[in-house]
Amino acid sequence: MTDVAVDRFDQRRAQLAMSALVTLSELGYARTSLREIAQNSEFSHGVLHYYFRNKVELITYCVKQYKTECVTRYDRIVETAETAEELRLAFGAAMATTLSEDARLHRLWYDLRNQSLFEKAFRADVLAIDETLELMIWRIVCRYAELLGKPPDMASSTAYALFDGLFQQGLLRYLAGQDDAARHLQSSVEQVLARIFTT
Repeated sequence: MTDVAVDRFDQRRAQLAMSALVTLSELGYARTSLREIAQNSEFSHGVLHYYFRNKVELITYCVKQYKTECVTRYDRIVETAETAEELRLAFGAAMATTLSEDARLHRLWYDLRNQSLFEKAFRADVLAIDETLELMIWRIVCRYAELLGKPPDMASSTAYALFDGLFQQGLLRYLAGQDDAARHLQSSVEQVLARIFTT
């Protein structure tokens, strides 16, 4: 393939993935087939099969693409915050906003991560995405520490586990219809980030 052909191929895959995300995030991995995705989009089953070998490749591509977009949002907070308080509030607000606006997409990520416990085909991609998210959270924590003038006193994996756990709890509450789920998540994120540095 020429560079132009590769670019076109990649653009088409991205377009197909965006279309597939709607169905995948609605039904989840187990209840969605490539045929069903095709039926709910403007693309044929044959087209999907041409660009993606199977459902595993499609779903991992979709989640990677979405999570890459998520990371850029939080990196903007790191780049623009001028005080620790500004960063803390912006981080809490960003977590609450993505919970309420993209709950189904985050549900798909947790579905994929759970599937990786059973299906080896997902594990390498899930670990790579998880590492990207851990580094994203670590950049937030390190910038907050820098603005406070204190060193972070925990491993990046611990920080990630804290905030990922809060988010997963918030997602469950949100999907269960609890009206205060996003507000509660925002408050919890702000409190935990502050308390990491109270000693």
